[in-house]
Amino acid sequence: MARYLDAKCRLCRREGTKLFLKGERCYSPKCPVERKGALPPGQHGQKGRRKISAYGLQLREKQKAKRIYGVLERQFRRYFGIALKKRGATGETLLVLLETRLDNILYRLGFVFSRSIARQVISHNHVLVNGKKINISSANLKPNDTISLSTKALEMPVVKKSLEAKIKPSVWLEKKAAVGKVIRLPKREEIDTDINEQLIVEYYSR
Repeated sequence: MARYLDAKCRLCRREGTKLFLKGERCYSPKCPVERKGALPPGQHGQKGRRKISAYGLQLREKQKAKRIYGVLERQFRRYFGIALKKRGATGETLLVLLETRLDNILYRLGFVFSRSIARQVISHNHVLVNGKKINISSANLKPNDTISLSTKALEMPVVKKSLEAKIKPSVWLEKKAAVGKVIRLPKREEIDTDINEQLIVEYYSR
């Protein structure tokens, strides 16, 4: 699957806020967003930001959501199509679909410091769901699904460091040592990602 391989800090500066794409390194004072503020990247970034139109705001919110969850345009549009067909608020359903991705759940459980690291661990067959190895980062999990790590994964420095940090999992998840469980689907107020989903709905409803 295609994925973004360029500088991640550039994406944060483009959106004017920290997206925490590099995990623990995003808390470093060396972070470009901390040093250079919210100015866009490039030689013209110093001129600051112009006034954004309604369409521009919708576009930026959609781009921000894509970048936070590490999803490309085609896949993001597919998620929106699925959310549109389901009952309930489309924007909230979209966020629930993104939150229940395997790579995001690994991140929310505190097994790794970022979603990009989670995707690496998953693609190398180090994650088990209900006792079976899964190497598809976009797999959507359901309530009562259990997530565990392989013995090799537990020996990886990046995983060891994350587990030692004892990060508290999201309230809709349960964690015991290196085993996690999806208790239920998340509610909107339990998703702490800074996204205005209504703007995304408006963007695709043009």
